[in-house]
Amino acid sequence: MVLKMLKNLKLLDKMKKTLFLILFSFAFNNCYSQKNYNKTQIIKTTKGFELLHNGKPYYVKGAGGDNHLKELANIGGNSIRTWSVDNGQAVLDSAHKYGLTVCMGLWVNHERHGFDYNDEYSVLAQLKGFEEAIIKFKDHPALLMWAVGNEVDLFYSNFRVWNAVEDIARLIKKTDPNHPIMTVTAGIDVSEVYMIKNYCPSIDILGINTYGGIGGLSDQVKKYGWEKPYMVTEWGPYGHWESPTTSWGVSVEANSSEKAKMRLDGYKHIQKDSEMCMGSYVFLWGQKQEQTPTWYGIFTEDGKATESVDVLNSYWAKNKLKNKAPLISSFFLNKQNKYKSVKVKKREILNFEVQTSDFEGDSLSYLYELMAESTDKKAGGDFESKGSSLAFRILENSSKGIKIKAPSRSGAYRFYIYISDGNNNVATANIPFYVK
Repeated sequence: MVLKMLKNLKLLDKMKKTLFLILFSFAFNNCYSQKNYNKTQIIKTTKGFELLHNGKPYYVKGAGGDNHLKELANIGGNSIRTWSVDNGQAVLDSAHKYGLTVCMGLWVNHERHGFDYNDEYSVLAQLKGFEEAIIKFKDHPALLMWAVGNEVDLFYSNFRVWNAVEDIARLIKKTDPNHPIMTVTAGIDVSEVYMIKNYCPSIDILGINTYGGIGGLSDQVKKYGWEKPYMVTEWGPYGHWESPTTSWGVSVEANSSEKAKMRLDGYKHIQKDSEMCMGSYVFLWGQKQEQTPTWYGIFTEDGKATESVDVLNSYWAKNKLKNKAPLISSFFLNKQNKYKSVKVKKREILNFEVQTSDFEGDSLSYLYELMAESTDKKAGGDFESKGSSLAFRILENSSKGIKIKAPSRSGAYRFYIYISDGNNNVATANIPFYVK
């Protein structure tokens, strides 16, 4: 009886050991796989460069912004770009939920905002401030890469900023060797390429924000001597600084159909450089006030999608059943288009006429808004406050347009039109005019 009990105990010990080894092996393999689950790398090929994410080729079909992630995934987008680590955990978690990756931005302070790169204490404090975020987010499965700074070259004179960018990039390489590092410039010129090549050797990818210059970008990258891969980190319609202006000096904005055409052409230029370009982030996947409430946003303030979403969907070919946004053919004030610098008298009758259509023949509704021209205009995407809407009385309203009276105060104004199709899509346009 005693011998039998001892044999049973030995058998039990052996079973415990076996179970322990199985559990240990599972835990070790799981830990190892989790640690290596998220890795992004750049490889050199016979054709140029290729981005690999978790061992698979990964061409970035991205958008700048952290809103409307479900809509981005639905049309075939695969990544988003942020400008800082604010709400980083929530952004990464939300992106992961929809199968998207994140290019996580580290907001490097700008000289034009008063930061002094000769102040060694402030520069060191900025560097140390990033360390916690890098450690916190480096193993998140949605992280694709890091972007150190955005347009720190805009209106700058102190080249020591590039030493600071290198210090941050070197910190990332030491802390997180599994993700490449990018820095983002406002356009591209030969001096910036020289500075980054010589003072920022830890930068793996050059990010370039460009709008009207996107057609010649790939040639400029090579001409200016950049030898590593690059990405187009902001692109879209013509910027307000490169658009036509009225005689009183305000920029004329393209309507949503014109912007869609610009994005259609812009993406062709991005795709043509398969050697060095690793993809792009369209701007802006959301809405913001910059010059106007509608200039850069692909969505309106109330979350409706413009025609530019349809353009991206056509390239990424994900949602073949997507309902398309309305189109705008023309928008006139007193038979004149937006480029005519229209001037009117106080309380004059204004006749706004619009021509529009819808691909599916949806019933369309029209919303109009009158605003004084914004006086809070900044540079580089800095925060601007939106002006207030002004009350007006409709004198005549039809499917062709609307008649109102001009304001009784002299000054610059814009009249906006929003055309909705009942399927969360919208077309937008505005005309600037001046009351004498």
